[in-house]
Amino acid sequence: MNLLLRLIINAAALYLVAYLVPGVGVSGPVGALVAALVLGIVNAILRPILIILSLPLEIVTLGLFTFVINAALFWFVGHLGLGLTVIGVWPALWGSLILSIVSFIVSRALAPVPPGR
Repeated sequence: MNLLLRLIINAAALYLVAYLVPGVGVSGPVGALVAALVLGIVNAILRPILIILSLPLEIVTLGLFTFVINAALFWFVGHLGLGLTVIGVWPALWGSLILSIVSFIVSRALAPVPPGR
Protein backbone atom coordinates (compact mmCIF):
# COMPACT_ATOMS: atom_id res chain seq x y z
CA MET A 1 0.00 0.00 0.00
CA ASN A 2 2.82 2.36 0.91
CA LEU A 3 4.56 1.66 -2.42
CA LEU A 4 1.40 2.38 -4.40
CA LEU A 5 0.86 5.62 -2.50
CA ARG A 6 4.44 6.71 -3.20
CA LEU A 7 4.00 5.88 -6.88
CA ILE A 8 0.86 7.99 -7.11
CA ILE A 9 2.49 10.89 -5.26
CA ASN A 10 5.57 10.72 -7.49
CA ALA A 11 3.32 10.74 -10.55
CA ALA A 12 1.61 13.85 -9.17
CA ALA A 13 5.06 15.33 -8.53
CA LEU A 14 5.89 14.70 -12.19
CA TYR A 15 2.83 16.76 -13.08
CA LEU A 16 4.11 19.50 -10.79
CA VAL A 17 7.53 19.36 -12.46
CA ALA A 18 5.91 19.54 -15.90
CA TYR A 19 3.94 22.59 -14.77
CA LEU A 20 6.89 24.40 -13.18
CA VAL A 21 9.77 23.56 -15.52
CA PRO A 22 9.61 24.51 -19.19
CA GLY A 23 11.06 21.70 -21.28
CA VAL A 24 9.50 18.92 -19.20
CA GLY A 25 6.18 17.42 -20.24
CA VAL A 26 3.89 14.61 -19.18
CA SER A 27 1.52 12.96 -21.68
CA GLY A 28 -1.25 12.08 -19.23
CA PRO A 29 -2.10 10.30 -15.99
CA VAL A 30 -1.12 6.84 -17.26
CA GLY A 31 2.08 8.23 -18.75
CA ALA A 32 2.91 9.91 -15.45
CA LEU A 33 2.33 6.67 -13.53
CA VAL A 34 4.46 4.65 -15.95
CA ALA A 35 7.22 7.29 -15.96
CA ALA A 36 7.18 7.45 -12.14
CA LEU A 37 7.43 3.66 -11.95
CA VAL A 38 10.29 3.47 -14.44
CA LEU A 39 12.05 6.40 -12.78
CA GLY A 40 11.81 4.62 -9.44
CA ILE A 41 13.22 1.41 -10.89
CA VAL A 42 16.05 3.24 -12.68
CA ASN A 43 16.90 5.18 -9.51
CA ALA A 44 16.90 1.98 -7.46
CA ILE A 45 19.13 0.03 -9.85
CA LEU A 46 21.34 2.42 -11.83
CA ARG A 47 21.82 5.30 -9.39
CA PRO A 48 23.87 3.37 -6.79
CA ILE A 49 26.02 1.86 -9.54
CA LEU A 50 26.68 5.27 -11.08
CA ILE A 51 27.48 6.82 -7.72
CA ILE A 52 30.02 4.09 -6.96
CA LEU A 53 31.58 4.40 -10.41
CA SER A 54 31.87 8.16 -10.05
CA LEU A 55 33.12 8.03 -6.47
CA PRO A 56 36.27 10.12 -7.17
CA LEU A 57 34.09 12.90 -8.65
CA GLU A 58 31.68 12.58 -5.73
CA ILE A 59 34.55 13.07 -3.29
CA VAL A 60 36.11 15.99 -5.17
CA THR A 61 32.77 17.80 -5.54
CA LEU A 62 31.67 16.91 -2.00
CA GLY A 63 28.64 15.02 -3.32
CA LEU A 64 27.41 17.65 -5.74
CA PHE A 65 28.02 15.32 -8.69
CA THR A 66 24.92 13.45 -7.49
CA PHE A 67 22.86 16.26 -9.02
CA VAL A 68 24.42 15.47 -12.40
CA ILE A 69 23.65 11.76 -11.99
CA ASN A 70 20.03 12.51 -11.01
CA ALA A 71 19.62 14.84 -14.00
CA ALA A 72 21.11 12.25 -16.36
CA LEU A 73 18.75 9.55 -15.11
CA PHE A 74 15.77 11.92 -15.34
CA TRP A 75 16.79 12.82 -18.89
CA PHE A 76 17.26 9.12 -19.72
CA VAL A 77 13.75 8.20 -18.58
CA GLY A 78 12.40 11.22 -20.45
CA HIS A 79 13.87 9.89 -23.67
CA LEU A 80 12.45 6.37 -23.32
CA GLY A 81 9.08 7.55 -24.66
CA LEU A 82 7.03 6.42 -21.67
CA GLY A 83 4.94 9.54 -21.08
CA LEU A 84 7.66 11.88 -19.85
CA THR A 85 9.52 14.20 -22.19
CA VAL A 86 12.61 16.16 -21.20
CA ILE A 87 14.12 18.64 -23.64
CA GLY A 88 17.50 19.88 -22.54
CA VAL A 89 20.01 19.60 -19.74
CA TRP A 90 18.70 22.41 -17.52
CA PRO A 91 15.11 21.14 -17.52
CA ALA A 92 16.47 17.72 -16.57
CA LEU A 93 18.48 19.24 -13.71
CA TRP A 94 15.62 21.34 -12.34
CA GLY A 95 13.08 18.56 -12.88
CA SER A 96 15.17 16.01 -11.03
CA LEU A 97 15.82 18.48 -8.23
CA ILE A 98 12.13 19.26 -7.71
CA LEU A 99 11.21 15.57 -7.95
CA SER A 100 13.92 14.67 -5.42
CA ILE A 101 12.68 17.29 -2.96
CA VAL A 102 9.07 16.13 -3.25
CA SER A 103 10.13 12.48 -2.95
CA PHE A 104 12.19 13.26 0.17
CA ILE A 105 9.30 15.11 1.81
CA VAL A 106 6.88 12.29 0.99
CA SER A 107 9.22 9.59 2.28
CA ARG A 108 9.66 11.50 5.55
CA ALA A 109 5.90 12.00 5.85
CA LEU A 110 5.14 8.32 5.17
CA ALA A 111 7.85 7.00 7.49
CA PRO A 112 6.46 5.17 10.48
CA VAL A 113 6.68 7.09 13.74
CA PRO A 114 8.54 5.13 16.42
CA PRO A 115 6.58 4.54 19.61
CA GLY A 116 7.16 7.05 22.38
CA ARG A 117 7.55 10.08 20.14
